[in-house]
Amino acid sequence: MQLSLNPDMSTNVFHFGEEQSPLLVVDNFLQNAEMLVEDASRKQFSRNSPMYPGVRAPVPASFESLLLNELRPFLFETFDLKGDQLRLPLCQYSIVTLPADQLALLQRIPHFDSTQRDELAAVYYLFKEDLGGTSFYRHKKTGYEYIDDARSMAYFKSLESENGGDNIPQSGYINGDTALFTRIGEQKGIFNRLIVYRRQSLHSGSISSSFIPQADPRKGRLTISAFIDCV
Repeated sequence: MQLSLNPDMSTNVFHFGEEQSPLLVVDNFLQNAEMLVEDASRKQFSRNSPMYPGVRAPVPASFESLLLNELRPFLFETFDLKGDQLRLPLCQYSIVTLPADQLALLQRIPHFDSTQRDELAAVYYLFKEDLGGTSFYRHKKTGYEYIDDARSMAYFKSLESENGGDNIPQSGYINGDTALFTRIGEQKGIFNRLIVYRRQSLHSGSISSSFIPQADPRKGRLTISAFIDCV
């Protein structure tokens, strides 16, 4: 599959929260993004993660190459990366398929994917309906907006102390302020938009209470989820 950058591609850097974590937003990323939707519709999806509330399938190698090579200078500048090589431990089509009433506790609160500063996450939106973007959060009790090695023990102890209390969400995707977390930033899910942030950041998909999961890549909340490591 021949993928190419859109000549109208634009990049913006934002900083969210009191800790001013960086966020790279790339609009009009690919010239032929619809090809990926059609490719996804021919793939066999499966559940391969206990945490992701849906199904996943492999993406074309050409997308991985574009992500690493064409975005390389933006990634190093935005996130002040300290290594020299980029690699992709994860890069997959992803569709949210789990109904809100079937979510486990850790799927009902924001999460982080790594405690390492130079490990990034990317989300590329491939749906045209209003199916939600990505939100970033601050944990009220600790004040943490990201979790690193120095914070992880205190954060988990705090969560454990809150577990079982009245403020623990009983069902549903988080999509805004709760008794435990404050939303500090949000990017809308817009077709052909790609966002990149540090995997340390507390984040979650912005999925409304009216969301109805659909497994069809042409109709569902199709994204490409990627982890980018700098080594």
